[in-house]
Amino acid sequence: MLARYPQTKKQKLYLHIIMRGILEIYRYTFMYKGMALLIILFNILYVIFNLISLALFVPFLNIIFSENNEAVAKPILKEGLFNFFEYQVDNFNYQMYLITENDPKEALFIACVSIGLAFLGKTLFRYLAIWFQSKLRMSVVRDVRNSLFEKAMRLPISYYTDERKGDLIARMQSDVGEIENAVISMLELFFREPIAIVINLAVLIYWSPQLTAFSLILLPFVALIIAVIGKSLKRTAKQGQEQMGVLYSSMDEGLGGIRIIKAFNASKQVLKSFKKENLRHQQLITKAFRKRDLSSPLNELIVTLVMLIIVWYGGLLVLDISQTNSLTGPEFLGFILVFSQLTRPISGVAKSIANLNKSAASQDRINEVLNADERIYEAENPIQSHELKEKITFKNIYFKYKDVFVIKDISFDIPVGKTVALVGESGSGKSTIADLLPRFHDVQKGEILFDDVNIKDASISDLRSHIGIVSQESILFNASVRENIAFGMPSASEEEIITAAKIANAHQFIEDLDEGYDTNIGERGNKLSGGQKQRVSIARAILKNPNILILDEATSALDTESARLVQEALDNLMKNRTSLVIAHRLSTIKKADLIIVLSKGEIVERGTHTELMIAKGVYYNLSTLQGVIE
Repeated sequence: MLARYPQTKKQKLYLHIIMRGILEIYRYTFMYKGMALLIILFNILYVIFNLISLALFVPFLNIIFSENNEAVAKPILKEGLFNFFEYQVDNFNYQMYLITENDPKEALFIACVSIGLAFLGKTLFRYLAIWFQSKLRMSVVRDVRNSLFEKAMRLPISYYTDERKGDLIARMQSDVGEIENAVISMLELFFREPIAIVINLAVLIYWSPQLTAFSLILLPFVALIIAVIGKSLKRTAKQGQEQMGVLYSSMDEGLGGIRIIKAFNASKQVLKSFKKENLRHQQLITKAFRKRDLSSPLNELIVTLVMLIIVWYGGLLVLDISQTNSLTGPEFLGFILVFSQLTRPISGVAKSIANLNKSAASQDRINEVLNADERIYEAENPIQSHELKEKITFKNIYFKYKDVFVIKDISFDIPVGKTVALVGESGSGKSTIADLLPRFHDVQKGEILFDDVNIKDASISDLRSHIGIVSQESILFNASVRENIAFGMPSASEEEIITAAKIANAHQFIEDLDEGYDTNIGERGNKLSGGQKQRVSIARAILKNPNILILDEATSALDTESARLVQEALDNLMKNRTSLVIAHRLSTIKKADLIIVLSKGEIVERGTHTELMIAKGVYYNLSTLQGVIE
């Protein structure tokens, strides 16, 4: 007994996950109640007309194979829903009997027309269901993808240091595609297949309760085999989706780093790594497809065997005329036709469950993103921050990414209109401190004050509206020069854009481009040189006209001439603005009002350039190494 308990607990957990996934799919689907209800209605009508089209073969066969029809009494309508349907069937048979008595050929024609109309109705309602399904499924996909991308925009910068970008793209593409399949599977599982099973069963019981009972004994074998296959499908599907994320990351790194790959003759190495990941993905997806598709041939085989057994037993009932529950030949053939259709919704249930199992893995991966801790929270009643009047204060701040503090007890002020520079070796915490001001991260201890307002109490969007950033890597987009300069400011006029470009020393080279300001600069601005990209970034910051600037090593990756042009643009940008500058080239910050020297997340020196050179400490040594001796 003790040995069985863990398995029981595992099964309960498995069922809980599946039910939770189904509820989430239900929530997605019924956001569009009108469309969902229409799909359900048309599916029900399809099921009804499908059954009618098959049931009508019984009077059709009676007309053909019965030489002398026995007299049929006119039916009497009794109370009760079941009696109503029975009356409709008996009345149809009675009318066909009357017509057959007068003209069998006319009865045959009417039977054929009736069957044709039933098939037309069946086809029409199936098409209408599919027509609305197409819009519903893609609407759900759009909404889920919108939610994922919106969440991705809200997640803190630290999230992207832990997660692969390719994995996030895979969740937006492949995993969302599984949700698309699950939407339709959920509707069919709950609102079509069970109805089809109940209606078909009712007709079978009406014709022969004995043969129906015998048939139902055989059906659980189908469900049992499909359940065994579906149980392991979710696990394999999740592994496949995770591997797709790894594969997307490999593609992104390979294509994004093509210059370095070619420069180091590393194409074979990268290709080998990609092929390995691609093979792993192929093996996992193949395994998942095999498990999912195994249900179809197994169904076919089992249904065939079941049908043969039913034909054998039903044939005995037809031949044994002494039995009170004996079937007529046409009713038996009708029974076989309807029973063959009964296996379709049963198979559909199995297929829908398999799809929901598979989608449950994708739903888990999507929820990991949607439920990820945003960490940067808006205050309940945020204060609308005004233009900086006095100073920005970093007061005893501590920050850690995981377990170890990378910023320890940092305190300094940036008076309005002044420039503070952060210097130090790589990894000393310069960029992290700069990221704390616009709240890309939040401090764990201490506080940052905007005048006398803690930035955690300020509106995030309002705070960031006062800050302009020019980083070491120019982040440009696959759009025109004009659109990149006016990024985030779509209402900017042509005159304002050109003025910003002139201040940034960018107007002349932009005019020389093939289409001037309308020139598309390619992915990440790769059609421009490093210096050109930086000047476009500076023009973007100038157009925003912030009163606070963060300059993160904006000239460190440029050649001397490009660095000179960019530095001139930065000097123009920094006039009368409060600036926090991170620099490796110490020659660019000699005029800073305060220079803070960092080492391992702590302040080791502070002062002006002249004061620090006189002190001959860490800053003096760094300056001497770079040839800055004045």
